[in-house]
Amino acid sequence: MQPVALVYAALMVVSSLFSVCGNVVLLLVVLLNKELHTETWALTLSFCLSDLALGLSTIPFGAHNSLLRPQGYTSDGYLCQGSAFLYLLLQLGSIHSLTWATVDKFTEICFALSYSTICTARRTRVVLVLVWLYGLINAALPLLGFGRYTYSSTRFLCAPSFQPDYRGFSLLFIVVGIIAPILIMCSMYAYIVYIARKQVRRGTFVCNDQHCFYVPAKNYFRSSIVMVATVVFLLVCWLPYIATCFYETFSGHEPPAATSAVATWLVLFTSSLNPWINSMTQKRYRVALRKSLNKIRQLLQHRLMNAHPQSTAIQLEIVSHNHHHIAKPSLWSDDCKPGSPETRSMSEVTMEHSKDTGESKGITLDLVCPCGTIC
Repeated sequence: MQPVALVYAALMVVSSLFSVCGNVVLLLVVLLNKELHTETWALTLSFCLSDLALGLSTIPFGAHNSLLRPQGYTSDGYLCQGSAFLYLLLQLGSIHSLTWATVDKFTEICFALSYSTICTARRTRVVLVLVWLYGLINAALPLLGFGRYTYSSTRFLCAPSFQPDYRGFSLLFIVVGIIAPILIMCSMYAYIVYIARKQVRRGTFVCNDQHCFYVPAKNYFRSSIVMVATVVFLLVCWLPYIATCFYETFSGHEPPAATSAVATWLVLFTSSLNPWINSMTQKRYRVALRKSLNKIRQLLQHRLMNAHPQSTAIQLEIVSHNHHHIAKPSLWSDDCKPGSPETRSMSEVTMEHSKDTGESKGITLDLVCPCGTIC
């Protein structure tokens, strides 16, 4: 087995675990906190479900192929065609849903006064329908003869063919499906950073009915760092994939196996990064995450407290039952009455000890029977 395949499989397994864990956490946070159910929260739900599906289907499939099926699949088979269709649909759904979530964030920051009238629930539903309709049509084109799905031995996946014979579909997919959304997101984040720098220079006051508060420059600096990091992650993860696709489209040759494998892994790794760099970097999501963790902890403590009194009651019942079984209503035990052999033997032993020590005077003897009763 080639070292590239081993490294690729390890990276894919790690990416799948991170993708599933991160998106499940984000999904639970959104569903459990009603304050996050804004007019546009469906956009977050859309890219979260897309990334979760990628982490459960395409990424493990790539790891499986690199380890157990290096020879690949028949390109015209149903498994190859279906997996490639699902891969392209989820990839387009994820990046375009993320783009519209960025547009929503941009509108909320730059057009705060008119945000509630611009971004409504009805418009959000229309946007999501168009996003998934576009992804469905684009993913179905190779099945209809415009483009082709083939198994790539360097990517270990069934994916669109970027050979010169299918240049029209390749350019449509790369330019409209990938480059345009990335440019839109990078431009919006850059403008938000520019606005933040202007606010730092002139200072900002936030006022309520009674007081005005100065917003420190570090708040804007922290937000700018998050925006810049998001842009860097986008470019680092997508540029190698775009470059390899263009190289294959215009040269007719496949890129080196290691380059193609790393580029494909970086694109799929975005499904692990998206929940953290696009949602958990926002304060409201972090607050909601802490609230959810507190709720879970309180629920566990409540269950433990409910279980503890029951166990205590059972122990008390057992102790009282044993005490009732041992205790006798009469003062003397049946086996330990005065004059019994047990009593006499204990008395004799005690007296012998007193004689040996020379302290028999003033000694009070407590005769203890073998059953534990004082006789």
